[in-house]
Amino acid sequence: MDKGNQSIVREFVLLGLCHSWSMQVLFLMIFFILYLTIVLGNIAIVILIIIDLHLHSPMYFLLANLSFVDMLLSSVTTPKMITDFLREMKTISFGGCMCQIFFVHFIGGGEMVLLVVMAYDRYVAICKPLHYSTIMNLQKCIGLLVASWTIGFVHAMSQMTVIVQLPYCGPREVDSFFCDIPLVIKLSCRDSYTLGIFMNADSGLLAMTCFILLLISYTYILLTVQQNSKSGALKALSTCTAHITVVILFFGPTIFIYMWPLSITWVDKFLAVFYSVLTPLLNPCIYTLRNKEIKNAIKRFRSNYIDFKANS
Repeated sequence: MDKGNQSIVREFVLLGLCHSWSMQVLFLMIFFILYLTIVLGNIAIVILIIIDLHLHSPMYFLLANLSFVDMLLSSVTTPKMITDFLREMKTISFGGCMCQIFFVHFIGGGEMVLLVVMAYDRYVAICKPLHYSTIMNLQKCIGLLVASWTIGFVHAMSQMTVIVQLPYCGPREVDSFFCDIPLVIKLSCRDSYTLGIFMNADSGLLAMTCFILLLISYTYILLTVQQNSKSGALKALSTCTAHITVVILFFGPTIFIYMWPLSITWVDKFLAVFYSVLTPLLNPCIYTLRNKEIKNAIKRFRSNYIDFKANS
């Protein structure tokens, strides 16, 4: 096929989550509330960490960035899904589809590395507590954060340089609520089986590498805590429990989508919803409910707000 015939498809049709109008109205209300909670919840965590001096530490600096990344990741796909519930024909332009793919993998890849950085922070805090302030200084944190964004960008670009150049001459139906590589590759005019394996392996390799590093880090931390049952170590272990929960919630759907695709439509859609909506929603809940420092910061904020209102 010559290069001039590679851009016949100018837009794709998103089939969405369901075809029932009553179910779409119900989903519209549910996901609008969930997305609003995601945005407000993650913004609240970021603002709280910025204004509360007690939270000005490497761990909470990284947590604020995780909340920011979660909000961005959900914003790539969820607003489009919500507005599409009001439309009979759910279309997305070719450029819009490619942008969704790029930002999902850019932000998602960056979040994977950021979770590894957070595990490294906990490793230093528990296993090398005397050197923690020296190792995890602000400059090191910023450097690790830049590295996570850089790796996410390189990962996304490695995908885009291939998928953008594929010829798309029909069909144009994407059986989901957003564009993702496994679904869009199937719409290419070329034989997509081998390419699909390669592209999924690329995403799966990053996910599995980060997941294995996280397992090693937290296993080492747990072994260290088991040998040293001091109160400080136990307190750090409580924080690690929240981190491990987030890791399982984030990497579980990702690994199934890219490493062991089930090719069952409703399962793929559920995993996509879990990855793009539920995980960014659960992260602030997990950190808020399990973190005593965050709870105390909320109490201090409430107290200061009440005092301010009383004096004004």
